[in-house]
Amino acid sequence: MSTPIPLPGQHRPSETPAVEPTAVEAEVDSLLDRLPTDADAPMDLNVQAQILERAHDVLVQALSSVDKS
Repeated sequence: MSTPIPLPGQHRPSETPAVEPTAVEAEVDSLLDRLPTDADAPMDLNVQAQILERAHDVLVQALSSVDKS
């Protein structure tokens, strides 16, 4: 008798919720909309860096969730 071989990721519990691409895109877009355009007054570079870092974190978290599922 043969034992079935689990597919990749089947041994992991499915605790992570499914990633909704439109929600990730909306959150990143919302963050990027806070950055100044050419017509806007300059923004502190530290604030810009924090916004971009948060957008990066959202994308990394989404990729990590997809990788685990």
